[in-house]
Amino acid sequence: MVIIEYGKEEINVIKPLYNNVLLKKVEASNETQSGIIISQKEKNEEYAIVEAVSGCKEIKIDDKVYEMPLKKGDKVMYKKYSGTEVKDGEKEYILIKAEDILAIVQ
Repeated sequence: MVIIEYGKEEINVIKPLYNNVLLKKVEASNETQSGIIISQKEKNEEYAIVEAVSGCKEIKIDDKVYEMPLKKGDKVMYKKYSGTEVKDGEKEYILIKAEDILAIVQ
């Protein structure tokens, strides 16, 4: 991790290596678009936003090579118990293998 100082503000930078991706977890809202509040048990699945992708343009999954489909800002679904939780100051991230990302949410 590299810490860069700009004036009084510190900006922490985490750069994933190889086929790893850095995700920022986004909690699902407990209120529907129409304003109905739902319980925690019935809340939608959590998503994450891609914060950083390694410089690799290709990833290898099961001896096959694929083009890296992810870019910063993509909203994704991932395997529930995969990845490593990383805390950078007050922000929490998940460092995860690209192959553990299941879908890009449009």
